[in-house]
Amino acid sequence: MAISIKTPDEIEKMRVAGRLAAEVLEMIEPYVKPGVTTGELDRICHDYITNTQHAISACLGYHGFPKSVCISINEVVCHGIPSDDKKLKEGDIVNIDVTVIKDEWHGDTSKMFIVGKPTILGERLCKVTQDSLYLALRMVKPGIRLRTIGKEIQKFVESHDFSVVREYCGHGIGKGFHEAPQVLHYDADDSGVVLQVGMTFTIEPMVNSGDYRIRQMNDGWTVKTKDRSLSAQYEHTIVVTETGCEILTLRKDDTIERVLTAA
Repeated sequence: MAISIKTPDEIEKMRVAGRLAAEVLEMIEPYVKPGVTTGELDRICHDYITNTQHAISACLGYHGFPKSVCISINEVVCHGIPSDDKKLKEGDIVNIDVTVIKDEWHGDTSKMFIVGKPTILGERLCKVTQDSLYLALRMVKPGIRLRTIGKEIQKFVESHDFSVVREYCGHGIGKGFHEAPQVLHYDADDSGVVLQVGMTFTIEPMVNSGDYRIRQMNDGWTVKTKDRSLSAQYEHTIVVTETGCEILTLRKDDTIERVLTAA
């Protein structure tokens, strides 16, 4: 599949979708607290996307996925299915992954929430994971090999004695939910992809506190760490610009200055 280069008009439409996706994560934050169920969080997100934003959840019905957002807790790496049987508890780390479609264009983003008082390990894992994304965002510019970004994410994560999940990756995005290229978060063949102005894709490292290996549950969606260690993920949708990148899913708590200067 060829990598599409977006026009200025198309990028503007992606800005709208990206901003909406970011706003869902900002909206849901006050509700993420001990005792709430992931099913309730999903309903709140769905109502906001459909009735306030007048947009569409890309996740709902995607290859049969039954909910509007993915909510992954503790050892769940990704694709956690919200449920009224699953209550959040003190110290949980929770990823909420939102993809919004507005006027046919996608915005895809996720972040970690810490429920109540954090554990030392949970807080550290979330920080390292977010910093690995920031590291990657600072590297993006025309002419750089895509592989270089994955290599540096892996190097950074492993320097903190954590590991990078191999089976899931970032991806091109636009009118399609998943487009070319694949954006790997470790050192692996990138088929020679060199970044160009107008490319749009996600960077979304999944980082485990233990081993990088994973296992899929019988529901066909939920992915957990094989050794039951904690996992964290942060994700942004970006467009490559003449001087670097523009983050299309930037949140208010995630300023440009913070992204560019994170240690």
